[in-house]
Amino acid sequence: MSNIAIKAENISKAYQLGEIGTGTISRDLERWYARARGKEDPFLRIGEINDRSTKGNSDIVWSLKDINFEIEQGDAVGIIGRNGAGKSTLLKVLSRVTSPTTGRITGKGRIASLLEVGTGFHPELTGRENIYLNGAILGMRKREIRKHFDAIVDFAGVERYIDTPVKRYSSGMYVRLAFAVAAHLESEILIVDEVLAVGDAEFQKKCLGKMGEVSKGEGRTVLFVSHNMGSIKTLCNKGILLKYGQVEYQGDVNKVVNRYSQINEDETNIEYQNDGNQEEKISQIFLTNSKNERKASISELNETYFLNFEFKLTNKLNVNFGYTIYTSSGEALLSSPILANFNADKDLFHTKIELPHRLLKAGTYMLEGALWRNGGDVIEKKDNFMHIIVEPRNKIEMEGGSIRGILQNPHDWIIYE
Repeated sequence: MSNIAIKAENISKAYQLGEIGTGTISRDLERWYARARGKEDPFLRIGEINDRSTKGNSDIVWSLKDINFEIEQGDAVGIIGRNGAGKSTLLKVLSRVTSPTTGRITGKGRIASLLEVGTGFHPELTGRENIYLNGAILGMRKREIRKHFDAIVDFAGVERYIDTPVKRYSSGMYVRLAFAVAAHLESEILIVDEVLAVGDAEFQKKCLGKMGEVSKGEGRTVLFVSHNMGSIKTLCNKGILLKYGQVEYQGDVNKVVNRYSQINEDETNIEYQNDGNQEEKISQIFLTNSKNERKASISELNETYFLNFEFKLTNKLNVNFGYTIYTSSGEALLSSPILANFNADKDLFHTKIELPHRLLKAGTYMLEGALWRNGGDVIEKKDNFMHIIVEPRNKIEMEGGSIRGILQNPHDWIIYE
């Protein structure tokens, strides 16, 4: 008897760029009449441009191209890749939210998916009603849902608000309840996108524990998308690496994560230059030493190194900035103090902060940062502004040896005579 839970055969998904129909004949005619008079399209969506200057097949984007894999029952599979690699599209195809353009998916078992905050929830219904609604959508009988109801509410921690319409919930409450429903109802396959990032650290840990229990204890199949490689390696036994909509590598999760790290290192950018024309932005990020010389890497143990940030700001409002340094496998390593309420009186604001580089072992690290206003409006955010390269600086590293742990102690031994 076959033990395959999901099988993807030559899956491809194409999206059409540019205009699509307005939905009604009258609006299509109104669009045609506006064009005939040389007027702007009244139904062109904000930010969309029908660029006719590009030749070839530029009106088609293949989000997925010739995807093939098999997932066995009880496997926990991590799906990883850079932004735009096709991870979320693949989960939508597997969840049957959208159909593939070509290819087919076969498998057995009911699927519970959590692709975005509040998947399958009706905002006007209460938490209680949405639990029963979600269960019915998944094909559960009322008695099956009732059997797990208390566990769902307890896991989500929303007992006090269970009879309140979910439109009143915060995004954290929304995702806690949605995950609890998906994880507790008796589906054979659980699919989870990066939506867990909405929850706090304690809840994320709780979710990972539950997914591990579902996979290893109950023998259910789990598909998990995350940029946190530590979580992927902890939870999953297999992995699929996507690159430009195609399977770059699949197999043992540690080998897949290592391959992903290698790709990131091969495409290293050691400085960030924002050549965009938006009025407000992080203009550039670069590394300097104590002599204010730009450096491509950190090579000297006793030298002082600084991360330099330059912001272009036109609105005279107080803004905030902060960054996090990640290992090449995606584990958060160091965070900066928040540069809070610095005044954007200047068109160009330049600041720097000393990097505790002696803590870092030899390797390549990724810098994530965000610039935002008071009140939370994000001006610019990116999960990989640049790479910080730390070259081998001691005999062990130079000879290719490894130092255990994520950080190393920068201090010298004190010898007593």
